[in-house]
Amino acid sequence: MSVVGELTGTLFFAASLTPSLIPRSALMQGVLSGICLALGYALGVFLSWLWRYLELRSPAARLRRPLHLAIALGCAVIAAYALWSARPWQDALRQIMAMRPTEPLYLPTLLAGALVTFVVLLLAGRLFQRLAHWFMRRARALLPRRVAIIVGVACALLLFATVINGVLLRFALHVTDDVFRQADAFIPPDEPAPTLDSMTGSQASLIPWENLGRTGRDYIASTPSAADIEAATSRSAQAPIRVYVGLPAAQSAAERAQLALKELQRVGGFSRSALVVITPTGTGWVDPGAIESVEYLYGGDIASVAMQYSYLSSPLSLMIEPDYGEEAAKALFNAIYSYWKTLPPESRPKLYLHGLSLGAKNSERSVNVWELLGDPIQGALWSGPPFLTTHWRALTAARNAGSPAWLPEFGDGSVVRFMNQFGSPVPAGAPWGPFRIVYLQYASDAITFFNPSDAWREPEWMASPRGPDVLPTLRWYPVISMFQFALDMMLADTTPMGYGHVFAPSHYVDAWLLVTGIADHSPQTLQELKQLLDARRLQSKHAD
Repeated sequence: MSVVGELTGTLFFAASLTPSLIPRSALMQGVLSGICLALGYALGVFLSWLWRYLELRSPAARLRRPLHLAIALGCAVIAAYALWSARPWQDALRQIMAMRPTEPLYLPTLLAGALVTFVVLLLAGRLFQRLAHWFMRRARALLPRRVAIIVGVACALLLFATVINGVLLRFALHVTDDVFRQADAFIPPDEPAPTLDSMTGSQASLIPWENLGRTGRDYIASTPSAADIEAATSRSAQAPIRVYVGLPAAQSAAERAQLALKELQRVGGFSRSALVVITPTGTGWVDPGAIESVEYLYGGDIASVAMQYSYLSSPLSLMIEPDYGEEAAKALFNAIYSYWKTLPPESRPKLYLHGLSLGAKNSERSVNVWELLGDPIQGALWSGPPFLTTHWRALTAARNAGSPAWLPEFGDGSVVRFMNQFGSPVPAGAPWGPFRIVYLQYASDAITFFNPSDAWREPEWMASPRGPDVLPTLRWYPVISMFQFALDMMLADTTPMGYGHVFAPSHYVDAWLLVTGIADHSPQTLQELKQLLDARRLQSKHAD
């Protein structure tokens, strides 16, 4: 084992145990720490080789053993301190999010996961080294030594990349694709098609029940009744209209968009006071808290339409089908907006956009602002926009001086406002323009705030003051922090409601109030509505 590798690996291992944005389970922390340990060890091995290659002086032979022992002792002290602190670090983050403290077996599980991960990666590294040497020896017969080294490493890299991308990754994606497709097509026996002709998926609908997909059927089946809304708002209401087109309903995005338009016309969606065009997440899921909150605020006098573009999770959809979501979002918006423009302005519904996560990114890209100047829609609510979201990034970068990156202020707030669980920094009485955009985001959401540049540059959202759900003791480490935030993205949906990437319906209520300008509900009614929707969401999460 390389002594320098042991030192750099230990430093990487210790840094990986520090908290970041999302609490980690013992196993996930172990895998992360094992990867960082292996990465640090590999860096140390490379630095040792580079030192020898440059023929720099090494310690005298009589000093090597004492020096090695001193380094080993230092590594043991550093690792022991980091492990001793790991649980308190994680518990401090869990306390912010009102989560249970770590289990007693947290450290043993963490260590086991880290060691297994490190050994697997170490063996893979040594296999790569052997392959590179094998190619070098054969290239040496024909090429100069230094060129043979480059050729050997390049051939080993090519072989590894071919096996990983061409065999392992393709097999994994094929299996994942098949699993998601079957799950999307599965119809539970206790989930019958709607009996009301006014609902998508009924006998009178243009879209058969089995063509909605799993998430589409859940979306339609969970439509609140007029009685539900009346009980919550203490005023007369009607059942909202929901339209959904699943991936199997038509061959192309354009065909599905036209089908959505016709179905929306059939059920009378354009006769309501408001219409929301929703771009779902990668699986086709629509956050019930997002749509129910605005349906209750409008007393059910609202319609919504969504169209599935994938049955894969958002990260997989973004990796495998990066353009499908944007294409589908544009097709649906263009179909709805083109017809909406032909209606009399005084009688047509107010038109809004909504998207969560990857849906926010694709919904944002579906709109060409220049085409809307002549006849603008009323607004958009985009929640948890991923870090790749184009306009969100530009607006955050151009924020007013002094406003934090995790909750920016842009201009005078008449067009764009950012908000979190505690509202918007723009004063409540500040005037809006004719078109309103609201970004709902939590400071602890790594899906929004991750950036590959975190590997070499401290992110702006870590500057003081920090978000209310971010630890003040969080520190940035080169390379390590990027791996931590990358894992946080994977775990962002595992947090309690109101943190990470799990948005509370009560916060959606406040966001929709900003977007729609609805002001005819009493503070007491709004508070009771928030409590009702939050309690219902918590109950559904526990049921899941």
